[in-house]
Amino acid sequence: MFAGIQAQTTWNINGNMLWGYFFTSRGKSELEKIAVVLKRNGYRLVEIREREPKAPQAAAEWQLHVERVERHTVDTLYTRNGAFESLAKDHKDVIYDGMDVGPAN
Repeated sequence: MFAGIQAQTTWNINGNMLWGYFFTSRGKSELEKIAVVLKRNGYRLVEIREREPKAPQAAAEWQLHVERVERHTVDTLYTRNGAFESLAKDHKDVIYDGMDVGPAN
């Protein structure tokens, strides 16, 4: 991912970037609990929203989106993802759904 960003953009992926992180769940309440923890740790709550079902009869799904400007290496991002996977496992029916990145403004 880092190599791809360096090759395909003019972003300084080795500097401060805006990193977004996503969690999903069938219920909103567990995501609200995670949001409190993450806000305490310096993340900005972007939103908790209900997502459209992937199939007509599928159950509703909620998504938590937080973000923070920070600097990552391959190793620190791997560690962060592992920590967020563990955080998700500590909450009923929550899945850490990955991250995205963009330039910090």
